[in-house]
Amino acid sequence: MALLERVGTLLRANINDLIEKAEDPEKLCKQLVLDMENQLLQVKTQVAIAIADQHLLQKKHKEHEEAMNQFNRKAELAVQKQQDDLARAALERSISHQTLAQGFSQQLEDQTAEAETLRTAFTRLQQKLEETRSATEMLVARNRHARTIGKVNAARALTTSHQTAATLNRLRSSIQHREAFNAAQILLASEPLEDRLITLEREDQIDRLLEDLKSRQPRLT
Repeated sequence: MALLERVGTLLRANINDLIEKAEDPEKLCKQLVLDMENQLLQVKTQVAIAIADQHLLQKKHKEHEEAMNQFNRKAELAVQKQQDDLARAALERSISHQTLAQGFSQQLEDQTAEAETLRTAFTRLQQKLEETRSATEMLVARNRHARTIGKVNAARALTTSHQTAATLNRLRSSIQHREAFNAAQILLASEPLEDRLITLEREDQIDRLLEDLKSRQPRLT
């Protein structure tokens, strides 16, 4: 059956491998679960049909067996009444029902095997669906976590880059400020010529005033 072939393909599929190789794992997970749910519904329908056919074949087989036994009893009665023609006719009908009963018995055996195969496929596919749901939930969570970590790392790298740039800018500004301060210190340390001359004149004036004061002091004898 084409249906059982499709089910077999799904059962043999390596779900983890398919999802991990997919470009969009979440999309593939949803599609896999949907496909399995659809196939499971179809198998369930086929199981119901197979069981119904099985019951019908059982009923037909039973009816022909009962009819065979009934005509056998009629043939015995006809023999007892010495009605060989009726006995032969009854036996002929009995054989006809026996043949039909045997045919339905074979069909019933085949139908029972098919119904059992479908039941097994339904059970296995149901288990596979549950496993797939669990696997997809876990893998989707892992995929989302990986994407989140990737975004966090990217943001962290961007933040670190900005912080590094800001640190370099602060360092550059500090160096420029210190360089300007040192230049000012050097400029202040080198006294202009005019200031030096004024200082020299002032010192000379002080020296003269000091000598004048000394000259006016009474000399000791």
